[in-house]
Amino acid sequence: MLSSVLAGVASSAASITIASFLSCIGVSLVLGLFFAFVYAFKSRYSKSFVMTLILLPAIVCVVIMMVNGNIGAGVAVAGAFSLVRFRSAPGSAKDIAMIFMAMGTGLVTGMGYLGYAALFAVIIGIVFMICTHVGLGETKASAERYLRITVPEDLNYTDAFKEPMETFAKKYELSRIKTINMGSLFRLEYNLTLKDPMQEKEFIDALRVRNGNLEISMAVSNPNEHGL
Repeated sequence: MLSSVLAGVASSAASITIASFLSCIGVSLVLGLFFAFVYAFKSRYSKSFVMTLILLPAIVCVVIMMVNGNIGAGVAVAGAFSLVRFRSAPGSAKDIAMIFMAMGTGLVTGMGYLGYAALFAVIIGIVFMICTHVGLGETKASAERYLRITVPEDLNYTDAFKEPMETFAKKYELSRIKTINMGSLFRLEYNLTLKDPMQEKEFIDALRVRNGNLEISMAVSNPNEHGL
């Protein structure tokens, strides 16, 4: 059995010319570089994983070229795709998708369809970059906030915070007023929606000017709803 497999591999390798071998390897490396660029586009990445994307299409290409047309092809392809198992545990779905794309490209180039491999890589790469650019599937930061402001008892809080509220919030509602510290302070509680969550610090700074730099807290949900 082993001798027949080795004979098949030898005959398959003998039918491959140096020119076709080098052309397939060259195209695989170029497409690997392209996949590395696609993966690194607006993303955090590690050097080792980028190098893997560059080399993987060429490695798979050589394996497929060596076993093409014999019984060893099934074993070789199964062994190659088992590499995904080692990335699936610590890696993300994005990493696994890039591994599959690189290996798929290596399979196509190994079979000699260099034009189709390039077309496949370009189409998938462009779609991948578009999804990354528009942030498809990413969860946007919530703009809803629960705000607590501590004010001194002599402050007329009715209109004291109207200007910053209208500047930074789409809508706001004073939901609760409570005296604290033996009645020497008031605590105001608001439910509001920010116009821009990135301006949260500027909003708090504007409030601090008006409450005498007393305590201010902001949360994404009302802690009273959870018994806090």
